[in-house]
Amino acid sequence: MKFDSTKYGATISGILGLGGSGEDLAALVCGPCVNHAAREMLLKHKPKELFPKANDPAAAMAGLWLYFSCFEEAHVLIDEPKSPEGIFWHAILHRREPDAGNAAYWFRHLKEHDIFGRLATEAREILKQNPTAEFRIGLWDPFAFINFCERAREQPGSVQEKVAMEIQRAEWQLLFDHQMNNGRGSR
Repeated sequence: MKFDSTKYGATISGILGLGGSGEDLAALVCGPCVNHAAREMLLKHKPKELFPKANDPAAAMAGLWLYFSCFEEAHVLIDEPKSPEGIFWHAILHRREPDAGNAAYWFRHLKEHDIFGRLATEAREILKQNPTAEFRIGLWDPFAFINFCERAREQPGSVQEKVAMEIQRAEWQLLFDHQMNNGRGSR
């Protein structure tokens, strides 16, 4: 899957450009921000300024913070999510905390999301390229993915970890794109 950060405008593209333009693989565990220049740029902007057309600017901003593994900054923005996307970002945040129980709690609140079908398709493609990965998918199951990430974290440098990070990147890209297009997606 190719992600085109330039379609979100110069500022967002510039911020994402500090970290692989949306193509970097993020660690399965958030910590302090991994890119100090991106952190400084994000601190200069308010969610409504960066995301004036998003249905939930704070959630979109939290997605950017999560891209750079900035747990605290993202959590402040989506501690009380106001949209399905905010709930989704909140669930991802806790999966990467890692707090599997809390992530599951938020995914139970989310129930379904428009990107689940595309995410299942992308995950199957990633798994085709990595047939030794121990993760099978039919329909998208965020709870199975939480468990897969839990196991993958215990195997640093493994195919499992690589696949979990690639699926996590696809999830981030699809959700960010979906939100930036006000729920319409463009893929």
